[in-house]
Amino acid sequence: MAGGDSARAGASTVRNPTALSGGFPTTSAGADAVGGTATTSSADARLRDLALLRRVRDRIDREFAQPLDVEGLAVGVHMSAGHLSRQFRGAYGESVYQYLMTRRIERAMALLLIGELRVTDVCFEVGFSSLGTFSTRFCELVGVPPSVYRDRGADVIEGMLPCIARQVSKPVRNREARLAPGS
Repeated sequence: MAGGDSARAGASTVRNPTALSGGFPTTSAGADAVGGTATTSSADARLRDLALLRRVRDRIDREFAQPLDVEGLAVGVHMSAGHLSRQFRGAYGESVYQYLMTRRIERAMALLLIGELRVTDVCFEVGFSSLGTFSTRFCELVGVPPSVYRDRGADVIEGMLPCIARQVSKPVRNREARLAPGS
């Protein structure tokens, strides 16, 4: 019985995550974590990260016209800027900056189609501080300068169903357009 007790005690020591990590639970495969297995806790951590990333995306969608940077967004969800950048790209397939630029250009496209504002006013309204940067990003994503889009954009989607017009008028990066099937 003594041999069995020591084997059980050894197994208990190995399975106890706090004994191997100086008082902190480990996440190594197969080790029990506090409240469940390592697999469950890593899945929970992934879900928490996705919820935080969703909060970042929602904040960008709400505050796109404000000066936003990765560091400020990361502080808001208690992550480092590097971790946020990696996780965001992994979850959404584009960087935080690319997502922000896409939202700003989408809003600019809508304002330009209304036609009540000059291109310069639209530029500042959507959060750009430089007309040159705005025009460059707009051309990269839409394929035409903002003034041309304002003058001809309404002709492109006039008479289309709203769901199709949204898809057609969504900004697409030139790199993505070249990679699209059938191009």
